[in-house]
Amino acid sequence: MKKLAVIYHSGHGHTQHIAGHVLEGARSVPDTEARLLKAEDLTRAPDELLQYEGYILGSPTYLGSVSGTFKTFMDATGRLWRSQQLKGRLAAGFTVSSLPSGDKQSTLMSMFVFCMQHGMLWVGNPILPEQHLGVPYDEAANRLGSWSGLMAQAGHSAAADSFPIGDIKTARMFGQNFAQTLHRVSVTCENAEAFA
Repeated sequence: MKKLAVIYHSGHGHTQHIAGHVLEGARSVPDTEARLLKAEDLTRAPDELLQYEGYILGSPTYLGSVSGTFKTFMDATGRLWRSQQLKGRLAAGFTVSSLPSGDKQSTLMSMFVFCMQHGMLWVGNPILPEQHLGVPYDEAANRLGSWSGLMAQAGHSAAADSFPIGDIKTARMFGQNFAQTLHRVSVTCENAEAFA
C-alpha cells in the first residue's frame, strides 16, 4: 500500500474542489491510500508529512505565487529540510486562478523549488492537450497546456464548482498519474536494491 497526501489551501473553495478530483484520481489506483490535508493544519504539525511517500501540493495563484497560507506551510517545514527527512519522496503541484494565464506557472515553480530544496522528485503533467485531437476546448484534458503541473481556471467570483469539464477530467487524470508513478518508482527502487 502506497500512501500519498493531497495538501492544499483554498481561499474560496475552488482549489479545494480541484483537490477533491485529484484525490479521486489517485484513489482510483489499486493499493493506494490517499488523504486530503489542509496546508494550515500541517503548518502546526509538519511532522505528519513523514507518514506519506508522496505529496500533491495545491494552492490558488495569488499575485503570481502560492497563497500566504500555503507559503506559511512551506516555511514550517524548515526543520524537516535541515535533516532532509523528505529526500527522495515524490511531489507534484497544481494551482487555480481566475484567468487562463494568471501567472500560474510561477506558482508551480515556487512549489517545484520548494520540493527540490527538500530533495524530492518532481512529477510533471504528461497529459496531452486534447483540443488538438478535436475535443472541444472546455472539454479537453490539459486545455491550458501545462507540463510542469496541473493548472485549472474558474472565472472570477464563480461558484467553487464552476470549472470547465476539461479541468475536472485533467484533475482526475493528474491524480491517477501521480499514484501510478509512485507505484512504478517504488518498484524500480525495490528492484535496484535487490541487485545492489
